[in-house]
Amino acid sequence: MKEIIHLKSYKYPNIPHYEWKGQLLQKKPDYAMVLCEKGRELKHHTKGITFTIDVTSLEYFFFKEGFTVAMEVGAGEILSYYCNIATPSVFEGDELRYIDLDLDLIKKRNENWQVIDKDEFESNAVKYSYPPDLKSYALKSLELLRKRINTASFPFDGSGLDYLSDNKLFL
Repeated sequence: MKEIIHLKSYKYPNIPHYEWKGQLLQKKPDYAMVLCEKGRELKHHTKGITFTIDVTSLEYFFFKEGFTVAMEVGAGEILSYYCNIATPSVFEGDELRYIDLDLDLIKKRNENWQVIDKDEFESNAVKYSYPPDLKSYALKSLELLRKRINTASFPFDGSGLDYLSDNKLFL
């Protein structure tokens, strides 16, 4: 039976940002792996609108690390990546939440990795009075994420695709 959980992203300090649902595939001591299927709704609190997402993604939420990783998947391969720099995720009941710290590391199909939203990070740091240790944490988390990517460390090691294939979760 599918366990559907509620995923919630906040902006600092605790402002609702995004909300969506996904199927919990694994919950380990350090992370949760969630499958978010094509056709799900994404509520964008900041803009006051709801989108329908037309791609399937495999998403990782880390409980001890400062980032999330979303992999757009299809036809047995990873098509793109979207990684949020964030506070460690918190899982309570059927809700998984984190605070988005603005910086994102993305990789579109056939393109190189790039950091986006640097300006948003700097402006929000002033607007919302990010403590210096939070800014430092965000920048250190970005570097740790880059290191994982460069060394093909989990979850950038292909194990997520293996899990989907082994459990016949590709559509």
